[in-house]
Amino acid sequence: MKIAISSSENDLDGSVDNKFGRCDYFLIVNVEDKKVKDFKAIENSAKSQVGGAGVTAGETVAREKVDAVITVNVGPRAFSIFEQFGIKIFQGEGKTKKVIEDFLAGNLEELTGSSGPQHAGIR
Repeated sequence: MKIAISSSENDLDGSVDNKFGRCDYFLIVNVEDKKVKDFKAIENSAKSQVGGAGVTAGETVAREKVDAVITVNVGPRAFSIFEQFGIKIFQGEGKTKKVIEDFLAGNLEELTGSSGPQHAGIR
């Protein structure tokens, strides 16, 4: 299973970023037998876009063929991308390692709609 996490750091010791489309990094985590096998960090090229960051960020993550996304807030455009690809979205906040543990234990809430506002540019 592959999980994408919006992150403010490029490693698992950081925290989940509260914004998906404008986070600094996406951590792509490979999980086998409920344990982290490996991960890679992808710098979010959409973070400084004037508009459309959610779409670009969503497409970046979808290209990684992830099964799930963990973030705090996801806007309607990114949510729509994930819906199209059948990628589930879970809300998780705090330290990345703890959020991964919570996800694997089934303790994160699955989002059924966007949880953040649609932005019209850099904030």
